[in-house]
Amino acid sequence: MRTTALPFLLACLLLLSVGLACSAPGLAAPTLLTPGPTPEPQVIIVVATPTPGPVTESAVTLEAQRIAVYERAAPAVVNITTQVLRTSFFYGVIPEEGSGSGFVWDTAGYIVTNHHVIANAQKVEVSFSDDFTAAATVIGSDPVNDLAVLRVESMPPGIAPLTVGSSSQLKVGQTAIVLGNPFGRFERTMTVGVISALNRTIQTDSTVLRGVIQTDAAINRGNSGGPLLDLRGRLIGVNSAIYSPTGASAGVGLAIPSDKVQRVVPVLIRDGRYPHPWLGVEELGYELTPALAKALRLPVERGLLVARLYRNSPADQAGMRIAQREVVVGNRRYQVGGDIITEVDGRSVATWEKLGAYLDESCEVGQTITLTIIRDETTMTLTTKLQDTPESLR
Repeated sequence: MRTTALPFLLACLLLLSVGLACSAPGLAAPTLLTPGPTPEPQVIIVVATPTPGPVTESAVTLEAQRIAVYERAAPAVVNITTQVLRTSFFYGVIPEEGSGSGFVWDTAGYIVTNHHVIANAQKVEVSFSDDFTAAATVIGSDPVNDLAVLRVESMPPGIAPLTVGSSSQLKVGQTAIVLGNPFGRFERTMTVGVISALNRTIQTDSTVLRGVIQTDAAINRGNSGGPLLDLRGRLIGVNSAIYSPTGASAGVGLAIPSDKVQRVVPVLIRDGRYPHPWLGVEELGYELTPALAKALRLPVERGLLVARLYRNSPADQAGMRIAQREVVVGNRRYQVGGDIITEVDGRSVATWEKLGAYLDESCEVGQTITLTIIRDETTMTLTTKLQDTPESLR
């Protein structure tokens, strides 16, 4: 019994000593560590004031070039105001004002602008930079290329015409400078950007503009007809249109290239109109694709299937054959049996746009061209002389 009770006594003594220790004066009971709220991280805001770096020599040179371009070219940029008579159901015939831009072409008083700036105008006035305004006469106009030439009897002294550069040498990324009168109010405004693309084809409300220059330099209403310049101040285009869902500049401005301006303007000054080569194939035919060619059982997969021609046109005089019958493929009717144009002067043409572009850009009225066609399953050639586009089709 003694042996068994000894451990029990030792345990009791141990418990008694622990209890005395915990209740001894001056000793605090242990406190459990519980997680408290996480403090918000301290935010230190440092405002860094950049130390202005040195202005590079190239930046100074670029700025000086832009200033020089403006000072040299701005006096030659004009504001064009037009008056057009409109018919109103309630008020009868009422005058409406329009405005645009233009530029001095030569010292004889000729001014270049867009056709759409002066179309149907009964009165045209040209304002120069020193508050000099003169009545202008429309000398010639070309709706197809959206170009027009005006003439004033007198100009302020000392205005130098713009130097015309070559648009064929342009590269995407080059500096593009726009001068004009946006909204008809902000005269001789300069905006700067780059050439964004070349050789665009644009369908406007009234025509198809080919070979167009695209720029991101700001162009707005009222800039039409003003010059597009390079960094040397040379004319590289005539601002004509913008692509915008809002009607204001969206960074897609379009200009007629200077090479076309150089070709068209002298003819407008001389003759008052610019002749456009005409073949006389009505573009209601079909551009062949492999799938369509297979469905129609044609011997070639690419080309222009002729449906109709204008009577006595160059194509008609060459003996081109039109559609002979109508077939139904799926839910669409096709006029077939006509000739298939595959080449013009040895150049492949698979779309009406390519055919039109070749005639407009590379041919002249009176020029003889060779058409490669497929009739039934036979390849043959036809030659014909291009005529001037009839006035009713311009």
